Amino acid sequence: MDRGTGPAVLVTGGAGYIGAHTAKALHGRGYRPVVFDDLTSGFREAVQWGPLVEGDIRDADALAETIKTHDIQAVIHFAGLIEVGRSVAKPDLFWEVNVSGTTALLTVMREHGVGQLVFSSSAAVYGQGARGPLETIAETADKAPASPYGDTKLAAEWLIQAQCRAYGLTAVALRYFNAAGADPSGLIGEAHEPETHLIPLAIAAALGDGPPLTIFGQDFETPDGTCLRDYIHVSDLAAAHVAALEAGLAPGAFEAVNVGTGQGRSVAEVVEAVGRAVGCAVPHSLGARRAGDPPSLVADPRRAQEVLGWTPQHSSLDTIVADALRWERKPCYGSGVRGPKGRRKSQIAV
Repeated sequence: MDRGTGPAVLVTGGAGYIGAHTAKALHGRGYRPVVFDDLTSGFREAVQWGPLVEGDIRDADALAETIKTHDIQAVIHFAGLIEVGRSVAKPDLFWEVNVSGTTALLTVMREHGVGQLVFSSSAAVYGQGARGPLETIAETADKAPASPYGDTKLAAEWLIQAQCRAYGLTAVALRYFNAAGADPSGLIGEAHEPETHLIPLAIAAALGDGPPLTIFGQDFETPDGTCLRDYIHVSDLAAAHVAALEAGLAPGAFEAVNVGTGQGRSVAEVVEAVGRAVGCAVPHSLGARRAGDPPSLVADPRRAQEVLGWTPQHSSLDTIVADALRWERKPCYGSGVRGPKGRRKSQIAV
């Protein structure tokens, strides 16, 4: 495949879900994505739009060699640990990878004159905060992370902002809400192991490839009693990274920007949408609320339009579900790939 002829962009964690989609979007804009990933949670098969360098984000020597070899001009930084529950069990590991890894990257960038960074942050920096149950979240909202994962994302933002002030780095931190869906081509998609996200779990239940879905809580202060979340198509999220790279910010500028739609969709609405797409009801049971689940996490997305000139184009719930379903029916990698008898490999006895 053509590798592009434009500036080379290092995509750390580019073999993962959002990183792979962003590498594709970069290639489509004429950039040369170079993926740096240790493949502990990413997939070699997802790296299709540029070379793969295998390495740990904490390895400064490997980062420096990659930057020199490929003449890197900018960095989009995804590499890190993301599982909220695991961060509670192993907070030291999350601080080591997510914060020390970012420190190593920033040091190498500074030493080699790479002055532009887009950082994969998260709405987890807001936590539950001090807001009304259905209030959208602006970038100025209180920061009260509810997990070590959220703590490390906020700490990395602070570190990046300090580097902007001290050394003239230009950076954008994108605070994601709920990434979902898959590339319409079917070449790349969501393949977390284990999977914890609502839409693929609901699809697996409807297709008979997973257990019945559990809906946690029906007594939230929301229109139908189930949690509200802001679902953003992963292709729109990838486009936001390219927009951040092209925003034209001045040296030393730092911007933190929400990436969402501004529209909350409930768990019940998602389950209904999956049922419509599959053609049968999603088998499910009702469970109690999970500790720490806020009733609503919905972005105020206006600053993304103001700073990045970005608005979502593919993030209707039905589009997200349709693209996710296409991928789940025929994934190209991950444990969901089907075996010779049509069963998913994750269900085949070894």
